[in-house]
Amino acid sequence: MSAVRITTAAGQAVTVASQTNSITAWAERYLGSWWNAEPTTELHGPTVSADLDEAKLLALATVAEHNDAETVEYAGANLLVVRDGQMVTAVEEDRSIAYRWDENLHVLRIVGTDETQIATAAARLARELVRAQLLADGWAILHASAVTNAEGATILTLGDKGAGKTTTSLALARAGWRLLANDRIFARVDPEHGVVRVLPWPSAAAYGFGLLEAHDLYEVVRTRLASGEQMHPTQHQKVTDALLEGRREPLWKANGKGELKPQLWPDQLTSWLSMPLATEGHAVGILYPQITAGAEPRLTKSSRGVQPGDFFDETTEDRYPDVFGLLPTPGDHTALREHLDALLHQGLVMGHDVGANAAVLKEAVAHLGA
Repeated sequence: MSAVRITTAAGQAVTVASQTNSITAWAERYLGSWWNAEPTTELHGPTVSADLDEAKLLALATVAEHNDAETVEYAGANLLVVRDGQMVTAVEEDRSIAYRWDENLHVLRIVGTDETQIATAAARLARELVRAQLLADGWAILHASAVTNAEGATILTLGDKGAGKTTTSLALARAGWRLLANDRIFARVDPEHGVVRVLPWPSAAAYGFGLLEAHDLYEVVRTRLASGEQMHPTQHQKVTDALLEGRREPLWKANGKGELKPQLWPDQLTSWLSMPLATEGHAVGILYPQITAGAEPRLTKSSRGVQPGDFFDETTEDRYPDVFGLLPTPGDHTALREHLDALLHQGLVMGHDVGANAAVLKEAVAHLGA
């Protein structure tokens, strides 16, 4: 058996164990770029045990089928869920993967017949177990991008969907900042030092064709893919085909709600795109961008402030609901919001000219004293 211990910079940890080395290697690659990952021989604390095991899969399927199971949509599929005291059993309707969470032992068992599916689930649920610990310790999740400098001073970017959080983080990372997150972050007021401490939320990175092209990164990604290197498996096949064929026009989901984007492993942000990653930081200022086609980039006065919708909790998670009851009751984030609102902040408008955007971003960061 192989096992890897995943630990945040704040000390929360989870162990991922498997009889298949590639499953633990997957978790190490997915989570270890932003959280520390190292091999271990001790299975202590919260553990995800993930294996190829058809017999165990069928046994758990039998449990679900012979009990009063609830049907829950999870990761785009229907799960049959049975709750029995401190034990939760969940099986996909097609019997391809099954889960069993034992709250007493703090062990989440995953079994199935598809290695990629098991590895993906193991990494995702290992992150959920760490998330549960962070939330219990008073951390909150913000919809934000974040970059840090070498001293850990962190610039957050907040805004509504489409405001430019990802564009801002990519531009700053290309300008020499370390990328801490481009979508979500963990944040908490440090009671000892009175600063807002920030941790990354590990995930695959999604960048649209237009954004990659604007930063002269499209050919970098296409060339790597064409040479045989693999991107994250959550990437839609249409995106892979377009990249291999050199097509640059945006692709859209079947329901028209959102763009299909290239999906990079976290380590590929550094090895492919030359963006160093950060494992923690402390917030020193907030940017409030707005992307407007054809606009002349400029600084603006922003009165937006931190809003309730900037905080992320289980009620806003529609793809991965808390089926296993891992997450604690949401805390009160009033103090965090007040600390964030007290930070220096700067509004700005950006267009589609990368050079002009870079110039106004440099000016905006200077206004934050960073």
